[in-house]
Amino acid sequence: MSGFAPEPIATARLLLLPLGVANAEEMAAVLADPALHTFIGGEPAAPAALRARYARLVAGSPDPAEAWCNWVIKLRADGGLAGFVQATVTGFDGPLRHAATAGARAVGHRHLDETEPVAAGAVAEIAWVVGMPWQGRGIATEAARAMAGWLGRRGVRTLVAHIHPDHHASAAVAGACGLAPTDVWHDGEIRWTGPAGP
Repeated sequence: MSGFAPEPIATARLLLLPLGVANAEEMAAVLADPALHTFIGGEPAAPAALRARYARLVAGSPDPAEAWCNWVIKLRADGGLAGFVQATVTGFDGPLRHAATAGARAVGHRHLDETEPVAAGAVAEIAWVVGMPWQGRGIATEAARAMAGWLGRRGVRTLVAHIHPDHHASAAVAGACGLAPTDVWHDGEIRWTGPAGP
């Protein structure tokens, strides 16, 4: 989809930088704690596995009606990486497809239930993951809201996320992005939806 190539996004404390294959080694360390994968699934990946995954993501979706937008979260204070945010953007011609996150399924990058009505226009399935040492500081909320605003300014009308019912921190992030839970479940997670604001 045109208009959805990720660009740098600045917030008060963070820089969201388009994902690059060169981020794999540092991100392997950020995502290395097995406890992080309790709700997102998968297990910690070695740098080589992340390089291969990131190469696929950076290459983009093979479907021209779908865009994969992936950012790493860089801390302005020390220049280190703390996690990532991502969005799969489609025009609402059919269900959102999985974006080949290869074992580390995050909150989003899943599929949209075709039976649920949504606002006309582009839909973004969003996700966020922050490494264990950086959790509890509002980093995920700040990054996800910045991404949601960027998507809204580019014409996305609806945001979607899938969240495990026991993942209260992630539910708080979704709420801060204007999403609300629905009664739709998928793979043991609750679908959250909301409008994408500018």
